Order: sequence, then C-alpha cells, then structure tokens
Amino acid sequence: MKKFFHSVWVIAYREFLRFLQDRSRVISSFTMPIIFLVIFGAGFGELIGQMMPGVDYIQFMYPGILSMTVLMGSMMSGVSIVWDREFGFLKEVLVSPLSRSGILLGKATGAAGIAVMQGIVMLVLAPFVGVSLSWGIVLKLVPLVIILSISMSGLGLLIGARMRSQQGFQLIMQLVMFPMMFLSGIFFPLAGTARWLEVLSKFNPVTYGIDAIRQVFLGSEAAGVTIFGHTMGIMDSALMVLVVGIVLLLGAVRSFNRQEQ
Repeated sequence: MKKFFHSVWVIAYREFLRFLQDRSRVISSFTMPIIFLVIFGAGFGELIGQMMPGVDYIQFMYPGILSMTVLMGSMMSGVSIVWDREFGFLKEVLVSPLSRSGILLGKATGAAGIAVMQGIVMLVLAPFVGVSLSWGIVLKLVPLVIILSISMSGLGLLIGARMRSQQGFQLIMQLVMFPMMFLSGIFFPLAGTARWLEVLSKFNPVTYGIDAIRQVFLGSEAAGVTIFGHTMGIMDSALMVLVVGIVLLLGAVRSFNRQEQ
C-alpha cells in the first residue's frame, strides 16, 4: 500500500511540474475559456434572456465556462501517457519499483489537481467579469470541481491508454470533447432545445457536473436535469458524476495494464 501511494505522489508531482514549466500550456488553458465566454456569451445573451427570464447571461455562462476549463484540463491527462510512450519515458517508469496502477492514478491525480487549480483561478476572476460570488458558494463549488476533474481525467486516461501517437490522441480527443461540451448545456439551456438533443445530453456525464455547479451559482433559478420525472439536485448530479468517474478510472487502469504487459 505504501508503494502504491508513493507511486501516485511521484507521478502526480511530475505532472504538476510539467504543467507549470510549460508557459504556453498555462496561458492557453485560461485564454480559451475566456474567448468562449466573450464570443458565445455575447452571441447567446439575448437568447438565454428569453429562455431564462431574469438570469443575466454572464451569470448563466460562467458555471459552464468553469466546467469547460476543468473538462479540458482533465481530459488532457491522456496526452501525458501518449507523450511518455512515444519518447520512451514510460518504459523507464514501468521497470521502476512504482506500482502500475499507482502510475495511472498518479497521472489522474496530477491532471485533476491542475484542473482544480485552473478552476480556482477562474473563480478568482469571476468578480472581475461581473459574476457575484460568496464564500459559501465557493466552499460548495470546490468539491464539485474536484469530483468533475477526477472523473473526466479518467476518460482522458482511458483514451490515452490505447493511443500510440499524439496526433491520433488529439484527433480522438477533439471528436469526443467538443460533442460533450455542446451536449452539456455550457452555452445554452438544454430544456428549450430539440427533444433528441435533450435526450442525448442526459447520457453525457459532463451535463450533470455542469448542472450541479450551475445550481450552486444560480440557486432556485437553475432547473436541474430531469430523469424519469425526477429533477436532479446538487447531490444527485454530483453522485452521478462520481459513479461515472469511478467506472472510467477502473476502465483506464485495466486498459493501461493490458497495453503495457
């Protein structure tokens, strides 16, 4: 057990250092969400005002932008495996005394830690763009951000464990990430969309992460996701994301162990 936790710590620490040393990655991780906030927020502002009367579009968008920041940071965890495999570092790690499961979970922990840090920075920036926050809201948001980041890092690692090139990983990641983003309610309320789009969104785990975060931001003004007549509360949505995340992480560990036998 000590070996396992040591493996998790060593790999997570390495992932964190790699992120901080890559300035272009640090800058781009915050630039993209802000661009989406400005462009899509301005474009959908009037539409959201009609669909959710009384809700400012920035207040509506910001929980989605926060979730998108966490999603993008977490799912990029998989590229770390592909990079290490391409440049031979993964072989060196695998012949070390480190636990294989610990290696993968260390990457998940490192990616989740980076995503949480990015999310906290976005929370710090919120008052500067007119989004009102209180300490109570922040304390509720941090656990939700952690759950979403760990769960989505599991998906990134599950994909990365099977990929052999960074180009292939980036292509697959785009094919997976962008539909998940647009089918999660980041940019517009799902309640007023086409029926088939609303149904598809309920199979998207990110939908529930954003739903929980938006309910914390907007309170009673945010309608939860409805499944079989039951409206999901904050705890319901968080539990859904957590369960999916556990399944994804277990699948990633199993796939990684098979690929690196």
